[in-house]
Amino acid sequence: MSENLIELYSNQQTLFGRGSIDRLIPLLAANPQPTLLFCGRSFLNGPAWQRLGAALNDQILGYEIVSHEASPDEIDAWVNRWRGHVDRVVAIGGGSVLDAAKAFSAMMQHPLNTARYLEKVGDTPVQAVTLPLIAIPTTAGTGSEATQNAVVTDQQHIQIKASLRHPVFVPQVAILDADLLKGTPDNVLATCAIDAFTHLFEAYLSRKGNLFTQQTALNGLRLFFKAWPNLNRDDAQGDEAREAMMMASWLGGVCLSSAGLGVIHGIAGELGAIKPFHHGEVCGRLLFPFLDVLAETENAEQQRLMAQLGQALLPDDLAPPALALKAWLQQHAIVPFWLEGPTLSPTDVDWIVARANSKNGWVSYDAPTITEMITAAWHVA
Repeated sequence: MSENLIELYSNQQTLFGRGSIDRLIPLLAANPQPTLLFCGRSFLNGPAWQRLGAALNDQILGYEIVSHEASPDEIDAWVNRWRGHVDRVVAIGGGSVLDAAKAFSAMMQHPLNTARYLEKVGDTPVQAVTLPLIAIPTTAGTGSEATQNAVVTDQQHIQIKASLRHPVFVPQVAILDADLLKGTPDNVLATCAIDAFTHLFEAYLSRKGNLFTQQTALNGLRLFFKAWPNLNRDDAQGDEAREAMMMASWLGGVCLSSAGLGVIHGIAGELGAIKPFHHGEVCGRLLFPFLDVLAETENAEQQRLMAQLGQALLPDDLAPPALALKAWLQQHAIVPFWLEGPTLSPTDVDWIVARANSKNGWVSYDAPTITEMITAAWHVA
């Protein structure tokens, strides 16, 4: 049997198109059952809630507001509050909202506390049970609506950013409505989108990948290229860009579930355990020094994949593909999110480097290279 056999994980039902959130109420009404909504406060203050809120209230028991990456304690509190009362979950929001809802849906069907099941620190495997979940992203970045993992973060006690993971945790239904991106601040649009890019790019380069994931990732990267310069335009071109990025994000989720990620996420996951930085911005900041490292690669498979990517995306650029890609991303960004930003301490850097890994990359990067990437991405003092 082939060593890089790929399994595809995706939603049982995916609704795509501008205005597709209007399908939510009929979908819920067709199968009435006790339903809990997870959402962000921005959704409750936005036009979609103003238009659909009254009808949606008729279909739900209540809602939980998610404002950051959920901790094990928060998930346990939600489970204790709602266990025995909820049979279905709807999540409308960014990646943190969707991950919180996915974790809640799974833990509602598990008897122990969340931390017992977490990768890296848990002692108990998850089971193939979860509540049905309808996931509706309001950002285009994480692809959480299509992944089999729910990210959980605890920066206070056990300092961990890890996943609950099982194929059944992929939301049953995803509704991809790019109109929900309208009005999003430029910095959020850009940093979420660069997360989608990183998912596609790292899955494309993954040692676990094959033709299936590589071509799927290239399709997503082509959509990203179409969308990246125009995400904040308030015209037809902007509408097309946001729709393309919504699909690129979903494809990124599909790709990462099948092929895994690389060193950028191997660093970002550890940094996220100790700092409340936006995950997409973290990935974007790390991406640029990684592309510098990649331009010098001697690994034959990385060279082949980058040559193929350069031919597909930037065929007229004579620079090394990694450097051409870095220049294009920076030149066409709607906001230079990587220029300013927070500071890390030398102790922070040492903590991250001691725990970071190269995940599914063709090259296992050593501590000095990882340190170099981090110090290139943030001011250290």
